[in-house]
Amino acid sequence: MTTNRCDILIIGAGHNGLVAAAYLAKRGKKVIVLERRPIVGGSVVTETFDDGSAYDPVWTGGMLRPDIVKDLKLASHGLRVDSVRKAFISLQADSNHLVLDPDPATAAEAIKPFSEKDAARWGDFVRFMNKAAYILDVAYDTLMPRLPRDFSLREGYGLLELGLELRLAGRKDMLNFIRALPMTAQELLEEYFESEVLKAALASLAIHAHTLGPMEAGTGYTLIHNWLNRGGLAHAPSPIGRGDGGEGEVQVVGGIGAITQALANAVKSFGGEIRTEAEVSRIQVDTYTCKGVVLSNGEEIFADAVVSAVDPKRTFLELVGAPNLPPEFVWKVQSIKMRGSVAKVHLLTDGNHGLPDGTLVVAPSIKYLEKAYDAAKYGEISEKPYLEVTTMGKVVSIHFQFAPYHLKHGTLRQNSGQAWGVERETVENLALNTLSEYFPNLKSSIVNRKSITPLDLEQTYGLTEGDLNHGQLMLDQFLFMRPIPGWSNHKTPIDNLYLCGSGVHGGGGVSGAAGRNLLKVLK
Repeated sequence: MTTNRCDILIIGAGHNGLVAAAYLAKRGKKVIVLERRPIVGGSVVTETFDDGSAYDPVWTGGMLRPDIVKDLKLASHGLRVDSVRKAFISLQADSNHLVLDPDPATAAEAIKPFSEKDAARWGDFVRFMNKAAYILDVAYDTLMPRLPRDFSLREGYGLLELGLELRLAGRKDMLNFIRALPMTAQELLEEYFESEVLKAALASLAIHAHTLGPMEAGTGYTLIHNWLNRGGLAHAPSPIGRGDGGEGEVQVVGGIGAITQALANAVKSFGGEIRTEAEVSRIQVDTYTCKGVVLSNGEEIFADAVVSAVDPKRTFLELVGAPNLPPEFVWKVQSIKMRGSVAKVHLLTDGNHGLPDGTLVVAPSIKYLEKAYDAAKYGEISEKPYLEVTTMGKVVSIHFQFAPYHLKHGTLRQNSGQAWGVERETVENLALNTLSEYFPNLKSSIVNRKSITPLDLEQTYGLTEGDLNHGQLMLDQFLFMRPIPGWSNHKTPIDNLYLCGSGVHGGGGVSGAAGRNLLKVLK
């Protein structure tokens, strides 16, 4: 049964939108989720080739925070995980690959041929990264006050708790964590290691899904962020967060899309409603107050509160519209850095591709990674790209950086389609040629392929400018400055309109933290 009125309306059935919907429906709210596509999940979905072989088109790994899994009883809604032990493998031209096992002792033995000193430091590094990831998780669980204005005592309690967690971490770890955030990944890693092979392998994690090079300030932060979301280096993580629910290292059974399917089941079990193929064309605003939404088919739906799980730029500039917002706020939203530069190439093979199981990276040196990033800065596709590769049965999935959304010869939005229509094949060939240098049988094993350009990420998955994180995770776009300074607590200048997507504090990657944290504001 459908209705045109509810308590809370959520735009977008990505994982954060579904997390928020499930929590709110569990509280007894009448919730409707509107999704543009015919399926739920946003970018956290699993799709198939024509023969039924599954692949994860956008995110090849990730897991919700343990407290979310527990609170929403997602195991009873179909979420299953397997305990796994997958290595992080840095490919080398001489086939002497660096294999970093999840077990620190095993990894240290693999590091010894590259550096005895680095092998001895590995345990200390892992301990620091786990502690730093834990502290960052506490920060992500803390509601950021609207600095520099409208600071409330209620919001200040969260900062006090965060300060206490930092203090309990110990003076040394606290200072090292704070120091690490603005550092370059190169600087941070050089404090621990001497081997270029090891440093480059770790630096690749710092730039994964971010348009940054390892010599950029703030990649110390993104290294910790990605370590947190993966639970370490390789895909197949259990987040190093707080709360119960962790089962050691885990991998979602059935692909990443099983997460959002379980969330959708939870929403429905709590009485929430999900409508697919229901594209929102406009958020209705009357004198700075949100009344509801208008769908592309003209239908109006009214709600006491509207929550947008799509990115802030699209929410404010396209759905709300600049005329309904304060001019200064519009200028700040326009200044949000998106800068997507990720492409994906998925290969269906006959199974004889020759790739080992695990997370494989092409990252031979820090200079190599920085040069790959340099190309993107000038609107060019990296001819020697950073690749991260995973396998799912016969499917080989290649994460390609850097392929900028704004190409030099297609910078105007109307030209983007033409530019990427030509360059799709360029990305595919670069990815295959680069990876084939390490696995000669790969090309001959290919049965079918599917590629996803930054433009596809925008048009198909709703990721503006192909930015996987709804806005770059940078020093001027994190904590109380995410999505913009003064609006870090899910609220907006429009009464009864809230944000809960990856573009707000706690977002970025697959975790559900941004959707969960909305509940601290929307009662």
